[in-house]
Amino acid sequence: MKMRSFANLSATWRGSELFASKEWNVRLQPAELTELKFIADSIGAGLQDTQRADVRLSALKQRLCAWQMALEDGSGVVLAKGLPVKEWGEQRSTSAFWAIALELGVPLCQSADGERLFHVRDRGYTPNDPRFRGPASRERLSFHTDRCDVIAFACLHQANQGGNTYIVSSVSLYEHLRKNQPDLLTILCEPFPYLRHTVDTGNPLSFCRLPIFSEHNGHFAAHFLRVLIDRADRSPNAPSLSPTQREALDALESLAEDPSFHVQLHLQPGDILLLNNWTTLHRRSAFTDVPGSKTQRHLLRIWLSMPNSRPIAPCFQAHFGNTAPGAIRGGFRPHTDHDQ
Repeated sequence: MKMRSFANLSATWRGSELFASKEWNVRLQPAELTELKFIADSIGAGLQDTQRADVRLSALKQRLCAWQMALEDGSGVVLAKGLPVKEWGEQRSTSAFWAIALELGVPLCQSADGERLFHVRDRGYTPNDPRFRGPASRERLSFHTDRCDVIAFACLHQANQGGNTYIVSSVSLYEHLRKNQPDLLTILCEPFPYLRHTVDTGNPLSFCRLPIFSEHNGHFAAHFLRVLIDRADRSPNAPSLSPTQREALDALESLAEDPSFHVQLHLQPGDILLLNNWTTLHRRSAFTDVPGSKTQRHLLRIWLSMPNSRPIAPCFQAHFGNTAPGAIRGGFRPHTDHDQ
């Protein structure tokens, strides 16, 4: 990959510069909520069977189009407030969030069991349980991306302590490395091994090779999940990392942890957060819940394939299924009888 500059992109923000974007901290309006409530009640308990054709959000249409543009061509981040979770309750709020997601893009499978709506909360799995994954724990997560164009969160309840969300522009990280550590950036643009996730049991590949930073037809892309790279490094079934590869990964994570680069949020009930996975990295701090409380930390998560997505490099074909702009891509491959 040629070390070209992407400094002119709106996604090249540092720290609090994000707060100046038009789609930051917007609030859902009464007419939009009235429409959402009607749609959510029509969905009811049949959420997973509801298709885009069943959802008509005319009052929200212009705003959702603006969010799509902001995610792909703007800052890559949207924070919307005002979903009345306490008034509506969890089911209606969840259905409203699902309706918004259907209007924005195509929800993807987040497990081999076909889950398209994932409940981010501590499920008590031990680290050696095959069902264990970061969003099902209360542990600190490192900066990463997910296997989709856009990740959508809706906060139903926050933790008693912790559970903060951190966001950093991967474009800004790239630009800093290009100017100050081009030797390490060169390494990060080369393929790294990723071991198959323990819950990705429908995937026939034991590992894949993907760059952290890539460019295709002038479009920037970052893809990063250190936990799977480290698992590949330890696995006898995948290539080991070189010392310079480890140094480059450590430098990237250290830079992302610099407070001048990232922002820190404490999402409140009713907040909806949308992130472009190709231009941002995100992580979560560890959290604690009140034992036995009915209001333990609970976020909803949807992985979206976007109709206005960018083209990505051909090397992502096996991992994402398609690399063309606007194509349905990403997510986990569901189980089949043959897989089992």
